[in-house]
Amino acid sequence: MARVKIVKPETVDDPAVAGIFEWVTEMEGAVPNHFYIELNFPEFFTAKLGATKILWEAGELSMEEIQHVGILVSQDNGCSYCTAAFCTILNHGLQTAQEYVAELLKEGIEAVSDTRLACLLDYALKVNRDPAGISDTQVDELREHGLTDKGIVQLTHLVSDFGSYNRLNLALQTDYDYREFWRALALPNDSASS
Repeated sequence: MARVKIVKPETVDDPAVAGIFEWVTEMEGAVPNHFYIELNFPEFFTAKLGATKILWEAGELSMEEIQHVGILVSQDNGCSYCTAAFCTILNHGLQTAQEYVAELLKEGIEAVSDTRLACLLDYALKVNRDPAGISDTQVDELREHGLTDKGIVQLTHLVSDFGSYNRLNLALQTDYDYREFWRALALPNDSASS
């Protein structure tokens, strides 16, 4: 059970919140508990989700690439809740085959045949695990795959953004409301985790 209230308003008067709920319903099929947890601090909710929206829409990475990063970073951080959220967006919202998403969870970067995407994911996981250990060569590889400085900054911020959602859902034990299929694949040895 979540450690803070799951705030489910009967009506949403704030147009920013309504827009966020509309988008997430389109991408995920419903508004998940994470968003209701965030509503305990509504002022930050709109600012945080607004920043995430900019990261997802105004940079150089495609929405599909972003969701791959979210899936593998969240899985790396042990957050089955966020892993399932980004699997849902990739599968339901972006119409990616469930079989492919499942293979990504099982095989990680090895499931990816696109060299640009594999490079992005390798960098993202290294930033997640050891940001100070990133080398000039790794940054140069991102440039070789079409990223400019803007894209490199976007990708690095994405890792931090996903990590912040992971920490919130893990620390506050957000009630899991995604398909059990994703949780079982995300962390097969810990199917009861948040």
